[in-house]
Amino acid sequence: MAQRPGFPARMDWSPHDTRIPKNIANSRDQIKATGRKDVKSGLTPAAQGHGLDSQAVRARMVRKLAEQGIAHPDLMAALGAVERHRFVDSALVNQAYEDTSLPIGLGQTISKPGVVARMIELLLQGHEEGQIRAGRVLEVGTGCGYQAAVLGRLAREVYSIERLRGLHDKARQNLRPFRLPNVHLLFGDGTQGYAKGAPYAGIIAAAGGNAVPQAWIDQLAVGGRIVAPMETASGQQALVVMDKLERGLKRSVLEAVHFVPLKSGIA
Repeated sequence: MAQRPGFPARMDWSPHDTRIPKNIANSRDQIKATGRKDVKSGLTPAAQGHGLDSQAVRARMVRKLAEQGIAHPDLMAALGAVERHRFVDSALVNQAYEDTSLPIGLGQTISKPGVVARMIELLLQGHEEGQIRAGRVLEVGTGCGYQAAVLGRLAREVYSIERLRGLHDKARQNLRPFRLPNVHLLFGDGTQGYAKGAPYAGIIAAAGGNAVPQAWIDQLAVGGRIVAPMETASGQQALVVMDKLERGLKRSVLEAVHFVPLKSGIA
């Protein structure tokens, strides 16, 4: 693969370490210092939005995803380790681990955990799955940064691009405590991809257009996979998987989904 551009490198844990981070593992001791749990959310009132007592509710979320058919062990470990409530507004923290989308501002939402898990698992099940671990992933539509954090535990490098300045700044703020040196946030037009980071082992999009942009196909490595919502002939959105093979492209249309429209430009 081409040499990547330089970025700051800071990390207090390995992005491929599937152990629960220390701040979560010590949550039981922290509960004693902060008070009783909130029954609905599993978070102590003083800990809401700070990740002090979310291990149990994250584990419950992962079990529910397993019941839906999500099975990839590395993905399950990543979902169990990333504190989703850090990526939603404090007023919505009690809903952070429910399988629902939530508003994140500027007319955008954080996708349901089930949708995030489904799309990443499809990415990991690509033509040459090992490429994801050893290679780079392009995420189009950073949003609040949650999916980028999960991907950061699964791929060697993650380039995540967002066209809305407000969300780009919010994602930077949300991800800063995680100190992920392999996750690079970019402000720009996602329809153009990010050529400097190519070729990519996988490309995943959080917005849907009427076709997969040619730039994504050009920047995808042979053996790589694109997972994105796309408008079908019926005018409805569906999840589309596109594999880039030596002999050409293979496209599969899966279940119906509902994502925000894919737009060009920045705002």
